[in-house]
Amino acid sequence: MTSSARPRHRITDAIGDFPYRLQLAGGWIDQPFVSRFNPTPPGSMVVVSLRPIFHLMDRAGMATGSRKIARRLWPGGLPKRAPASLVEELYSEENRGRAEPSGTQDMIGLIYPGASRLDYDVSHRGGVFPRTIESTTNLVVVRWMERVIHLLPVMPRPEGYNPLGVKNLDPEWVRRLGQSGQACYEAIVGRDVAALGASLNETMACWENLLPHTVRHPTITMDLPALLRHYQARYAGAMFSGCGGGYLTVISEKPVPGSFRISVRTN
Repeated sequence: MTSSARPRHRITDAIGDFPYRLQLAGGWIDQPFVSRFNPTPPGSMVVVSLRPIFHLMDRAGMATGSRKIARRLWPGGLPKRAPASLVEELYSEENRGRAEPSGTQDMIGLIYPGASRLDYDVSHRGGVFPRTIESTTNLVVVRWMERVIHLLPVMPRPEGYNPLGVKNLDPEWVRRLGQSGQACYEAIVGRDVAALGASLNETMACWENLLPHTVRHPTITMDLPALLRHYQARYAGAMFSGCGGGYLTVISEKPVPGSFRISVRTN
């Protein structure tokens, strides 16, 4: 068989063509046990829907668990329905019978295209679903994000790991967490590298104070804070894709050795 006659395989034949989700600043504000302490609601966080152009690790804060459930629920791909109704359907399916439900930011990041700011207020539907969602699929903004966001693989969450062993839910830190998401979205639409990096750094400071096991835990074998500080000192900003490691998201206009780029889904 000549090379021209060989069957062509796409990466999605192996990993599926359903989107992934990248979490940026403000993560954990989507959980009512956090947002109920916010003195100035709503608090915001930012998610970005990613095209599946390479395989992403499980247990790495990229919503791969929600993605697997979505692929089972909708084997033909995303149904042509209102995104809000799809989010509710997927949330219900994933959290059926669970004592500790996942946050809706996972589902929203998979289903809504582009970058989205999610505004959570515990007085609205118990803080489970955002009061408002603002999204952008502006191609100038999207191409800018693809240029300045770099991912570095770190490590999956260890087996037996739980980020919620210690909760220091101080209202001022919760307020700052929610504000970091607002600042992140403003930086994205304004294409401001310094402000985007600062919002990620602020989120990590909030995580370390509110939920210290997100970066320090007996099951975590890597010095995550030291790794984080290294990149924060050399680039505009950095944060982990999820608690316990995952990927390191680095914001930079210059190359980041060992990293790879994202592709943002716009439709």
